[in-house]
Amino acid sequence: MEAPIIMTNTTTDLAEMMKGIMAGEAYKPLVLGDLVEGTVITTSGITMYIDLGIYGTGIIYGREFLNAKDMIKNINVGDTVKGKIIETENENGYIELSLKEARQALVWSDADKMMKSGEILELPVKEANKGGLMVEWQGIQGFLPASQLKAEHYPRVDDGDKDEILKELKKLISKKLALTIIGVNPKEGKLIFSEKGNIKEEKKEIATKYSVGDILDCEVSGIVDFGVFLRIENNLEGLVHISEMDWSLVDDPRVLFKLGDKVQAKIIEIKNGKISLSIKSLKENPWTKVEGKYKKDDVVSGVVIKFNKHGALVAIEEGVAGLIHVSEFGDEKKLKEKLSLGKSYSFKITLFDPKEHRMTLAIVD
Repeated sequence: MEAPIIMTNTTTDLAEMMKGIMAGEAYKPLVLGDLVEGTVITTSGITMYIDLGIYGTGIIYGREFLNAKDMIKNINVGDTVKGKIIETENENGYIELSLKEARQALVWSDADKMMKSGEILELPVKEANKGGLMVEWQGIQGFLPASQLKAEHYPRVDDGDKDEILKELKKLISKKLALTIIGVNPKEGKLIFSEKGNIKEEKKEIATKYSVGDILDCEVSGIVDFGVFLRIENNLEGLVHISEMDWSLVDDPRVLFKLGDKVQAKIIEIKNGKISLSIKSLKENPWTKVEGKYKKDDVVSGVVIKFNKHGALVAIEEGVAGLIHVSEFGDEKKLKEKLSLGKSYSFKITLFDPKEHRMTLAIVD
């Protein structure tokens, strides 16, 4: 479609450019994709003309005009608008612009600024899937991963059943959440949100109330493969890593705990507003009881409690275990042919260091 000619041409534009440069305006050659700002000169039919100063005249017409008609109906002569360059010079000497693409570019720019500033947005949940929630901001669909939900909204589901998780997440549809942007990817059209960002400083402030060594009364608020989350107070949780649950080996935290259990735990670390807890530190250390009881070269009876890539873990007393290395057998297959989980065998202690909780063993044939 040809655009009608309006009071300008390349010669006129060059004259305007030279006039602007002489007046001290900075000139930088325009390239495709640049955002430019100008004043609306006139609108005729499905064509809008924009004065771009030293660069000449911009034009929005045809399909670009129709795509932006919802915006254009609110624009008057004399208004300042921003457009994205889609053609630096068409056959009539005009700079072709897109209002819609400019708006999208500005929206992504605003999103990036909001991510950096941490500005809070109140957005309703549109949809839910097994991974999280879908929201919308400025016409862009955004994703809120379940892992980025506040503790009060996180789907605490026994055994991590995905269907049950989805059922819990669906309860949040239409609910407004206070969110921050934590990921911006214009190329893929993706926005990632978090409900945790807006409580980060609050959590840090709360965490200053506590010190390493404090013993707290808590409630189990979440169970995962690597540990349990304990609610200390509203908006503040601590993690008990699986290694800090008990002196004995723990394979599955769900065997020991269920949601809502009341437990005591000791603070062992506070870092960046995050609190690490220990339950086993409130129990008697079994290694202190065996100090002096065993020594290197003693022959003892032990139970195989776990296989790993290094060999087999053997317990000689409750909470006191050591490793018999796979190299004792040649390879993993031969190790498992010789030893079985849950069975007792005679072992020789090859290293015993109760202060470091270390012991190594060898099989006694």
